[in-house]
Amino acid sequence: MSTSSTLVRFQPWRLWSIYIVFGLVFVIFVIRLFGLQILDYETYLTYADNNRTRIISDAPQRGIIYDRNGFVLARNVASYAIAITPAYLPDDSSDIQQIYREISDLTGVPVNSGTVEDAKLVSACVPGPGITQLVELGNSLAPYEAVKIQCNVSENSARIARERLVDWPGVSVEVEPIRDYPTGSLTAHVVGFLGPIPARLEAEFKSLGFSTQIDKVGYAGVEASLNDVLIGSPGKRVVEVDVAGQELSNLEPPIAPVPGDNITLTIDTRFQAAAEAAIEEEIDYWNNRYYGYIRISSGAVVAMNPKTGEILAMVSWPSYENNRLARFIPEYYYKQLSEDPTHPLLNAVISAEYPPGSTFKLSTASGALNEGVVSLDQIIEAPGELVITESFSPTDKGFQRSYRDWIYPKSFGKIDFLHCIAYSSNVCFYKLGGGYQNEVPEGLGILRLQQYADAIGYGQPSGIELYGEASGLIPDPAWKRIYQGENWSTGDTYIASVGQGYVLATPLQVLMSAATIANDGKLMQPTIIRSIQDSNGNVLEKWWNPVEQTVSDKPEEQYSYQISPFTPNLKWDVTVDPVIKDFRCQNTYCTTTGDMKVIEPWVIQSVQQGMRLAVTDLSGTLDNTYSFKDYPIAVAGKTGTAEYCDDVANSQGKCKFENWPTHAWTVAYAPFDDPEIVILAFAYNGGEGGSVAAPMVKLVMDAYFEQKALDAAQGTTP
Repeated sequence: MSTSSTLVRFQPWRLWSIYIVFGLVFVIFVIRLFGLQILDYETYLTYADNNRTRIISDAPQRGIIYDRNGFVLARNVASYAIAITPAYLPDDSSDIQQIYREISDLTGVPVNSGTVEDAKLVSACVPGPGITQLVELGNSLAPYEAVKIQCNVSENSARIARERLVDWPGVSVEVEPIRDYPTGSLTAHVVGFLGPIPARLEAEFKSLGFSTQIDKVGYAGVEASLNDVLIGSPGKRVVEVDVAGQELSNLEPPIAPVPGDNITLTIDTRFQAAAEAAIEEEIDYWNNRYYGYIRISSGAVVAMNPKTGEILAMVSWPSYENNRLARFIPEYYYKQLSEDPTHPLLNAVISAEYPPGSTFKLSTASGALNEGVVSLDQIIEAPGELVITESFSPTDKGFQRSYRDWIYPKSFGKIDFLHCIAYSSNVCFYKLGGGYQNEVPEGLGILRLQQYADAIGYGQPSGIELYGEASGLIPDPAWKRIYQGENWSTGDTYIASVGQGYVLATPLQVLMSAATIANDGKLMQPTIIRSIQDSNGNVLEKWWNPVEQTVSDKPEEQYSYQISPFTPNLKWDVTVDPVIKDFRCQNTYCTTTGDMKVIEPWVIQSVQQGMRLAVTDLSGTLDNTYSFKDYPIAVAGKTGTAEYCDDVANSQGKCKFENWPTHAWTVAYAPFDDPEIVILAFAYNGGEGGSVAAPMVKLVMDAYFEQKALDAAQGTTP
């Protein structure tokens, strides 16, 4: 048997195929290398630099907020945190566990709790993960970065930890500033609080060098509206790091942070405390000792110098504790505040809108006298009730409707213009606003009433240096057609003339209207800023743009006004500046003439006399034992009792025809001949303004003049 082998003939094409494949691979590598090293050189060089460099932001010190007397309202205090840097821990696991146990005994954070995956889901210092899990997570991400185990530890715990650092390699005590508010809830609505940089602003603040994980911005009050002034500029360090994140050296000279500017407010903390005590005392009396249940749920007190526009006190009650929001914003507390029907987070002085009631009659009185609707010596019949034909168009036959005075079923009888104000007769103001038969043939009308209301402070935001200010509402026929779907009627003018119906105003607007009358027609720009200083105490020139709500170093446009150093800003003088449109009216139909007019000085003086008569006349709304009867200082003022029906009242079944719930208002100023203080008090669902709000105003006015006398005796000027 024989074996044979078959010879395989060599095929060159196979060898060439191998050469071609290797050649293509080589060409691809060359092209790729060319792209990486030549074409994309700059890109990958940047990547490489980024891998070895790190930009570290150094937070600036936030500016301090003071009251007008130098009392601190917001400051920075030290907050201590215990942290562990994984890379610096001992090599022996038993030594590490010993450190963990001792830290756990000091802080209360468990040694082991949950998993590393759980630790990924929470922020630093949030309770839940154990020390082991936190450190393991940090070690896997950046071993040379400190991992915070517990934040906001007490100074005593921080001191103990510092003493043990020799025995705890890898452990450190970090110090960072946090906001502290010494006056807490007393000034929370004015000062505000801080919170993390919101997502919508992240790009803006990153471009300025801030860390969105560490730095905070204002969320309310002055902390928010003047955040750009307070926040300062962050410092910057560019350092070289290794692959584990350890800092090796500085690549550029460090840039030091620039502290924020300090702000002095016009608020007097002593006066603020007196105002808060007044509103709390009166609400407690009426709720707990008179009614026996919680009837008055909220209120506001605000005081201003009518000659300068300086806000001396601004109390919105109930308030909230901004110190509880200083370190972080607890979800449960914020939810509690947000869902509270009394809206404690809302600054009612500037953001809440209510029917102003009879305090609005100052607008009607000014307009009616200035337009010749009524004369000073004219006698007005003021029965307890008027009955008119209510119609909504010339072809509408209408229906009979009665409009009652607040004194009904009694009446005021025959009274003149000044006593219409002093007694706050609704019937009198119905006639002045909407006219009545031959007695007042042509009333002021809603269009002219709107002009006079706007002229003394209603209908638009004041421009004060706080966010969230409401505009209020002075309606007109066009507004009603758009938003209510029906025509205007005489009855609408009647109830608007007494600050009811669709009329809405903020407490600050009501205060401004009285301040304008008290100040002889000069409407001053209300302000809460007295000065802005740099970290060295130098007063800076700053302007506020109320339209853009921004601060600048120079005036912008015609509507910017100076806020530092303090300069009284006159918005307009109604007796000099023609801010009122002139209308020609006939048969309740008014058309503009295109001209502008002023309010005659004697008209303002007459309204002042009516407000003074409210205190001095035996039947005046402020001449009683619980307001200004026999008061040693000459006071003038106006009360208001405003019917309302909002969602809260409606849900509680309180909106009953001819028995609606009422808000209580009172505004007063003193001394009458040379006013230096005007005070407004408001009580939600408070009832009669002269009974509930007037005592609040009196208590606050008592405090003002007592403090003034004390300052004079001590030789100090606030």
